[in-house]
Amino acid sequence: MTLKNKQSTRVLAVTSGKGGVGKTNISINLALALAERDKSVTLMDADLGLANIDVLLNLKPLRNLSHVIEGECELKDIIIEGPDNIRIIPASSGIKMMSQLTSAQNAGLVHAFDELEESTDILIVDTSAGLSDSVIRFCSAAQEVFIVVCNDPASIADSYALIKTLHRDHKIQRFQVVVNKVKTEAEGCELFERLRSVSEQFLDVVLKLKVIIPQDENILRAVRQRRPFYTSYPDSKAIKSFKKFAAEVDNTNRSASANGRLTFFAKQMIGLQDSLPSRAII
Repeated sequence: MTLKNKQSTRVLAVTSGKGGVGKTNISINLALALAERDKSVTLMDADLGLANIDVLLNLKPLRNLSHVIEGECELKDIIIEGPDNIRIIPASSGIKMMSQLTSAQNAGLVHAFDELEESTDILIVDTSAGLSDSVIRFCSAAQEVFIVVCNDPASIADSYALIKTLHRDHKIQRFQVVVNKVKTEAEGCELFERLRSVSEQFLDVVLKLKVIIPQDENILRAVRQRRPFYTSYPDSKAIKSFKKFAAEVDNTNRSASANGRLTFFAKQMIGLQDSLPSRAII
């Protein structure tokens, strides 16, 4: 497929109000499930404090986004080939530099992401947990925001705080919720309803339950083995949920007015919002 005929790359931010909810595992296994559906997927590690994608997949990156920013190499040079043809951008060490870039570095980084457009159907951005500036920046730059929550009072409260901040400061109105590590479907639905009711009662937002992923010991086993769960345990009970998740993402119709292309994402990522149109709400 040529770039002329290819739809713009979709950018999905996977985030959470607090750590320990399984966010990075969600990102990795969603990427693998989408790859199984013949999507070209790039996974960007945007977790400043705990860059875990390379650890969970037993990869050893030699360079990261900081080397691209400094002009030592191109973006394509730092991308690591992961399992099932997903590609990894080990970006965490470079993100801290984003607010200090020169005009030339800004232009170079935007161009680098623009070149990624042709080879990527979906870019999944695995953010840090919480309310840091980097989390807010990546979520506001993405076309779709996925909030990962588990059945823990702190997770629910912190997810609400994140939704409130993104809505108040960046006018994001629609959020996709991923309920993780629950024992039953009913527990997952009840958890989502708690978050939805408080969010929609006090904020002008809409929450959609994207998927419920059950607690699965094989996910923990895969973490210990530093192997991807999705390909290592194909008969495990959570696999069906990831397949459903990928199908939902794949079949989602995007608004024609949604900001597309990785150029937009890169400009938002490095804080060049003033020169851009307002972000479309999808």
